[in-house]
Amino acid sequence: MAEIKYEIQETVGILSENNKGWTKELNLISWNDREAKFDIRDWAPEHEKMGKGVTLSKDEMIKLKEILNGMDL
Repeated sequence: MAEIKYEIQETVGILSENNKGWTKELNLISWNDREAKFDIRDWAPEHEKMGKGVTLSKDEMIKLKEILNGMDL
């Protein structure tokens, strides 16, 4: 399996933390030296391991924000 290269350019926010210290985070990440995208996933302390997540472009993030603003939460 090919190595995945990533660089967390900005931590936008931490959404939650579990009892093992893993955090669910919204970050701006560059994957394999590409343009940075918004990314939501679980991270181990020190970011040495990661869980599955979802990556969103700026346009997708704007659309998600519009959808969330329209919800009655």
